[in-house]
Amino acid sequence: SVIRTLLVKIADQPYAIPLSRISRIASILPEELRLAEDRQYISLNGANVGLVPAAQILGVAPGNSEDEVLKVVVISDRMNRYGLVVDDFLGEQDLVVRPLDHRLGKVPDVNSVAMMPDGSPVLILDAEDLVRSIDKLLSGGRLGKVGVESSESGPAQKILVIDDSLTVREVERKLLANYGYDVDTAVDGQDGLNALISGEYDLVVT
Repeated sequence: SVIRTLLVKIADQPYAIPLSRISRIASILPEELRLAEDRQYISLNGANVGLVPAAQILGVAPGNSEDEVLKVVVISDRMNRYGLVVDDFLGEQDLVVRPLDHRLGKVPDVNSVAMMPDGSPVLILDAEDLVRSIDKLLSGGRLGKVGVESSESGPAQKILVIDDSLTVREVERKLLANYGYDVDTAVDGQDGLNALISGEYDLVVT
């Protein structure tokens, strides 16, 4: 199928969000940010919308943006609405949806993939899955703030994931990284033992 999407930049990479799952987009000045119960929000049309750094939800390093204006994409499910803070808006694009390889299993926060006109791939994000991921971070009290350096929370605990299945390794790595851990992986027991001998870890998952 062909869907209309909004292309956004997150951590210097393009991502697509179906327009049908977007309530609105907005450019917000830093002075418009509000704080309540240690959570950031903005007021749009008289309603408070919680802000979430998109890079943290996807488990990627935040991109470098010199623009002080915050780019916000408001997404929602049937219960909740959040403002996803992205690095930039790249415009609308009709994309031909291609399913992910079934061997990858369910990739968190990703619905499908598409090809850009120049032949490069772009991931199409799953809005409902994003909302669920945000809810999990909120319930664990680990949601970061926009414009606040993550170094303030101190060094992350290191975890080593050992598994001979690439799919399992990547799912566990991303899950743990989303919760703020510094994660390394090993492809089998011998690789894991070598990593333990040469490095220091707080926890091993195998």
